[in-house]
Formats: sequence, C-alpha cells, structure tokens
Amino acid sequence: MSAVIRLKRLGTKKKPHQRIVVIDSRKGRDMKALEELGYYDPTKNPPFGNLKKDRILYWLKVGAKPSSTVSIIFRRSGII
Repeated sequence: MSAVIRLKRLGTKKKPHQRIVVIDSRKGRDMKALEELGYYDPTKNPPFGNLKKDRILYWLKVGAKPSSTVSIIFRRSGII
C-alpha cells in the first residue's frame, strides 16, 4: 500500500472547501481516508487552512507522497 496526502472535496456547489487527508493511492477522491491532517478553504482571501504539523511530518517520514497541490500548500505554510 502506498499512501498519498491529497485533498478531499467538501462543501456545496460553488462553495468548496477541502480536507487534507492521507489515503491509499488506489482509492478515489472521496473514499474513506486513513487520517485527516487538516482543512483548507480556498474561498477566503488569503486562503485559510488548519494543519496538524506533527502528523504531516510523521506521514512524510513514513513515505506518504503529497500531491502537487498539497505540496504547494505545505510550502506556503512552512512545513516543507
């Protein structure tokens, strides 16, 4: 099993917000996640997010690969 850190879409039409989750790479976007690491709201200016830094660092150390969008969020928040 290879784990991926990616976004899970929530919210209503035209009012999205996402959760940052660790999920098996073979599962779909909205399937059950292994762990939720925080949330991200792109509709705010500046975009708002709440992240569990210790758990993110744990999953990166174990070998989970962040998606391209999630890695940008991590860089902007200072985790990577």
